[in-house]
Amino acid sequence: MTEPSYLSATRAAYDTVAVDYANLLSTEPPETPLDLAMLAAFADLVRSVGAGSVADIGCGPGRITAHLRSLGLTAFGIDLSPAMVAEARRTYPDLRFDDGSMTELDLKEGSVGGIVAWYSIIHTPPELLPVVFAEFHRVLTPGGHALIAFQAGNERLHIEPGYGHSVSLDAYRLTPDHVAELLLQAGLVEHTRLLRGPEPREKVQQAFLLARKPGML
Repeated sequence: MTEPSYLSATRAAYDTVAVDYANLLSTEPPETPLDLAMLAAFADLVRSVGAGSVADIGCGPGRITAHLRSLGLTAFGIDLSPAMVAEARRTYPDLRFDDGSMTELDLKEGSVGGIVAWYSIIHTPPELLPVVFAEFHRVLTPGGHALIAFQAGNERLHIEPGYGHSVSLDAYRLTPDHVAELLLQAGLVEHTRLLRGPEPREKVQQAFLLARKPGML
């Protein structure tokens, strides 16, 4: 079966920029206090129900995976880009990182208590997000939570170049209402929403949606 072109383009782009991307984010972490508060709230909810391990899907060089561990969670990362996974393993050798696509996760049904997709859904064409969210629902345990971060808006952007390299891929800004509706259609019920204004380095509002898979552990 032929891989969708957007997956190939995304993998190729992040393989190309992996080292420079990791170096930049290690010296200039982009998260604001509000962003960190959402991650902390997510961690509290996962811990409060004893929901188990957390998958950082689209983990890149592993910063958020490591932060989730610092919040008391058993976290592991998955990324489409082998070069990003290599950077994550090099930087955090005591954490688990695997290659994989969020459209077809190599995880058992109901096997994780939480999912974080920290700006990692942005390269998925919006019409294919139901496939991604269905996978999130499948691998979450009942009572588990998902935290989704993305740029707010309603447009497709073409990125060329990026991080000082020649790359070519698309990114999508999404409305929180639309993402919340798609999550609900997948069986994930919105719990909390944050929409904050852009920081100086950002061009648009940033959105964070925390959703729960109904059911008892």
